[in-house]
Amino acid sequence: MARYLLTAAALLALGASPLWAEEPENPLEPSETWSELQYDVVGDAEITEAGDLFTVDAPYRAHDAATVPVTITQTNPDTPITGATVVIDENPAPVAAEFEFSSAMAPLDFEMRVRVNQYSNVRVLAETPDGLRMAGRFVKASGGCSAPASRDPELALASAGQMKLRQFGETGGAAMSTPRREAQIMIRHPNYSGLQRDQITQLFIPAHFIDELEVMQGDELLFSMTGGISISENPVFRFSYADNGSETLRVRAHDTEGNVYERELSKSAES
Repeated sequence: MARYLLTAAALLALGASPLWAEEPENPLEPSETWSELQYDVVGDAEITEAGDLFTVDAPYRAHDAATVPVTITQTNPDTPITGATVVIDENPAPVAAEFEFSSAMAPLDFEMRVRVNQYSNVRVLAETPDGLRMAGRFVKASGGCSAPASRDPELALASAGQMKLRQFGETGGAAMSTPRREAQIMIRHPNYSGLQRDQITQLFIPAHFIDELEVMQGDELLFSMTGGISISENPVFRFSYADNGSETLRVRAHDTEGNVYERELSKSAES
């Protein structure tokens, strides 16, 4: 009986432990690394908190450190967000990407996937007419930049540049003067970070990643990106935009080996 009571007590204690508790909120944490990085990223520019302008969503504990979803959602449409810099404090190359957004992307609803190399803040510095605004999340993940690629290098490079578009219909309801649509663009590219090893030779695979990206509808720019090694393998971008009536989205990607991949993706069917 005593042994049973001890076991029951242990189970009750386990049930009350943090293992069974809901995940805590994950706001940005104090970061000595950011204190050292800030000037290199933004110089003397003043940064204020995002406030009610936008939120950043990312998992507190990442399921896969090599493909961590990060979502930027604008919650106040009155102030334009014209660009954003995504910084992962503890990554070997902390600036993951710099984006420029056209007015067709407003209000911003944008998702990307990044590598997180160790427990780190993932912060978004949004550019507005009033200056830089910042929000972010603390993410528990490790090894994302050195995680083995999912495909054999030869096969991965052979399929590099293949693209696919998924459309999710209109958003925003009938009250919107211009129809808004939600889309997802997937690009085949190994996006080697330079920290991964060939699983056969165990030699490091040289860095080779998409460093420039433009997405347009017809002749109108939706967004552009200057990227680094922290963008995930086979990059995926999901976003909403004001539809200008053109039949296609045009994607142009450039990588660090000088390769250029261009596709016109039909809005009316998956490509």
